[in-house]
Amino acid sequence: MGRTMILYTVIIVLAGCSAFPADAKKEEAPEIFIAAEWNVQALFDGHEAGNEYNEYRESAGWTEEKYTARITAVSQAVLQMVREEPPSKKAVPDLIGFIEVEHALVLDDLSRGSLAQHGYFWNAFANLPSSSLGIGVISRFPIKDVRAHSITVEKQTAPRPVLELRVEPGGKPLVFLLCHWKSKLGGEDATEAVRRYSARVVQRRLRELKEAEAETPVIVMGDLNENHDEFYRRSVFSALLPDDPDAVAMAVRGPAEFLALSREKPPRSIFFENVPALYTPWGEELSDGSYCYKDNWETIDHLLLSDALFTGSGWDYAESRVLNRAPFASSGGIPDSYNPRTGRGLSDHFPLLLYLRKQ
Repeated sequence: MGRTMILYTVIIVLAGCSAFPADAKKEEAPEIFIAAEWNVQALFDGHEAGNEYNEYRESAGWTEEKYTARITAVSQAVLQMVREEPPSKKAVPDLIGFIEVEHALVLDDLSRGSLAQHGYFWNAFANLPSSSLGIGVISRFPIKDVRAHSITVEKQTAPRPVLELRVEPGGKPLVFLLCHWKSKLGGEDATEAVRRYSARVVQRRLRELKEAEAETPVIVMGDLNENHDEFYRRSVFSALLPDDPDAVAMAVRGPAEFLALSREKPPRSIFFENVPALYTPWGEELSDGSYCYKDNWETIDHLLLSDALFTGSGWDYAESRVLNRAPFASSGGIPDSYNPRTGRGLSDHFPLLLYLRKQ
C-alpha cells in the first residue's frame, strides 16, 4: 500500500442568516424531517471563469440568461418534490444535497427567488481547487460542525471531497455525509480504486462517529457512481459490498476500502467487527434506478442509513422515494436531461427523497 494523505486544501463555504425575516416561521419541533439528494447535472453559473465544460462557455452559446432560467427551473422543481408524496404539512424538503454545482453562490441563487419564502437560510459547499464542480447543501435548519474530507492514495486523489454537516431539528442531531465519487469514465475497473479510496474516507468517519456518539444517526447520500449491486454485476471488489458471504471472502483479501450495505432493518454487518453496515433501500423499497445509461437503469444515487435510524427513539427512518415523475422525468419515463444548447430539461438524474419520523 502506498502513502496515504488526507487533504486539507478543500474549499469549504458555510453561509447563513443570523435572523429570520419577519414573515418567516421557525419550525421548533418537526415531527417529520425530509431530506433530498439530487445530481443537478453541471449547474454552472453565467460567468465564464475558464474551468467550465465546453458546452457551458460563451463560445458555445451559454449565457447569463440561460443560467437564470435554469436556476428558476430547478427551484420550481424543488417546490414539486413532496407533491403526491406521503402526507406532510411541508411544502419542500428540509435539507437538499446538490451534486455538480459550480460554487457556493449558485446555492445562494437557488435559495432565493421561488424558494425565498421557504426558509433555506443556511448552505454549505465543498470542492477541491482543481475540480470544475462541487457539492453543496441548502437547509431550513442551522448547519453545524461543517467538515470536508478528501484523500490521496498512491498519487491518486479522490476528485471531490466528502462534505460532512450536522443539523439538529427538534434538538435531535442528524449527521449527513454528502458524496460525489469518481465516475466510471476511463473504465469501470480502472476507476474502481479511486471510488474505494472515497469509501475508505466515509468508512473511517462512520467508525469515528460510532465510537464517539453511537446514538447519532448518520446518512450517507449522493452520487457514488456505483450501483448497490455492483458486486453482482461485475464480480469485483467494489466500493459498495452487499452483506453476502462471497463479498466477505473477497473483502478479507484486501484493505477495508468499501461500504457494507444491508437490506435489513436495522442494518447488520457480517464483515469485520469494526465495519459498520448501512441500510440501502435499493432493491427493496426503491426499484428501477435514478440514472439511465445506454437504456440500462443504474442505482448510482444513494441514501445509506446507519443503525441509529432504526432504534425507535429520536429520528427514525420512515421511507424513501425516487422522484421518477414529472417534472423530473421525460415523456419516455427517464430523467429529463438538461440541454445547455436549447435550455430545456432539468437533469440526467432523478432526485431521491428521504423521510424521517421523530419518535
